[in-house]
Amino acid sequence: MPTYVYKFIDSGETIEVQQAFSDDPLTEIAHPTDGVVKPVKKVFTPVGVSFKGGGFYKTDSGSSSKSSSSSATPSATPAAPAAPAAPSTPSAD
Repeated sequence: MPTYVYKFIDSGETIEVQQAFSDDPLTEIAHPTDGVVKPVKKVFTPVGVSFKGGGFYKTDSGSSSKSSSSSATPSATPAAPAAPAAPSTPSAD
C-alpha cells in the first residue's frame, strides 16, 4: 500500500499514513502524542525519480532497434531532421 503524508492544520506537524489507492483522502486523524482527533490536509510531495545522463532515446534499448532504425533511415531521408526533435521531447518531461 502507498504511504501518504498528511499535515496537521493547526500545528503544521506531518504524519505518514498507509492507505489503499481506493481510499478517500483523510480529513481528520488522531494525533500520535495526545490522541486528540485533529483536522489534516494531504501533502503532495515530488516523485523520487530522476533521469541523469545524455538522454534517453528510442535507439537506446538495444542493437535490434538500431538495425531496424538503420534500415528505416535510408528510405526516409526527411525523417532524419525529425529524429533530433524526438530526444528534446522526453528530456522536457
